[in-house]
Amino acid sequence: MTTAPGSQALSSEAAEREACVLTAWAKVNLYLHVVGRRADGYHELDSLIVFAGVGDRIVLSPADTLSLTIDGPFGGGLPATDENLVLRTARALQTQMGVREGAHIHLTKTLPLAAGIGGGSADAAATLRGLVTLWRLAPEAGRLEALAAALGADVPVCLFGQPALVAGIGERIERAPPLPPAWLVLANPGIALSTPAVFAARQGPFSAPSAWREVDRDAAALAAHLATTANDLEAPARSLVPEIGGLLDDLADQPGCLLARMSGSGATCFGLFGGREAAEQAAAALTRERPSQWIVAAPLLHGRIERVWWNGEN
Repeated sequence: MTTAPGSQALSSEAAEREACVLTAWAKVNLYLHVVGRRADGYHELDSLIVFAGVGDRIVLSPADTLSLTIDGPFGGGLPATDENLVLRTARALQTQMGVREGAHIHLTKTLPLAAGIGGGSADAAATLRGLVTLWRLAPEAGRLEALAAALGADVPVCLFGQPALVAGIGERIERAPPLPPAWLVLANPGIALSTPAVFAARQGPFSAPSAWREVDRDAAALAAHLATTANDLEAPARSLVPEIGGLLDDLADQPGCLLARMSGSGATCFGLFGGREAAEQAAAALTRERPSQWIVAAPLLHGRIERVWWNGEN
């Protein structure tokens, strides 16, 4: 477990007492088009973003000051310093809202780092939602969204917390048309990828935005529509991490896989499946082939993510 300087880890009993508990769900780009570049160097994107039913766990407990502790399978690679996005998020909200209270934040990191599934952004968004509840705040409309945008490009959509069509550099968000039930197998080769490095390696012309329409019949129809789109960052990511290609091939070879694609700037890839059984069998088969890699089956989540739990209960 890592602990922020000047703070001490709380006991599990103390951490759960009057605690606010949230899950920071993994973000998945079902497609991602790079449609242009602004004068300031930022790229304009067009993407369909969903959330998968696997994520980090955040426990927020009342305290006099702000502090952070971290554990979990990927916690060792994430220092609990003042530069950590979770702590920066808490301090920014505290300052903006004039809050004098503190909070002890415990992050259980189960999503891999620098993996293209918005782990840090999801943690920041969950921290915002949780502290609003813990501190009993009532921010005016748009205030949290503005703060989220200042924290990172993916934080606003993670705060939005439902399937979304995203444009611009991540600030233009609208609810996606209904999506059918589906399952995802997420797989990461264990190699971190820098988003700026992937964008720097991208070559060729820009893509047109997708004319996305409602696809609510079944997962096969969703996969067929997604096949008319792409992830424009997949090719540059594969040039930096060739292992992504083999992982995509292995996902596509699994029985029942309707589509295999990379998420975000990588290196996490996903396979789209119609149901739980096929997805879990595929995840188990891939785990046998790649025992050292992070592989998990999870449902595609529908509706708005608003889960805030007190003392571990609804």
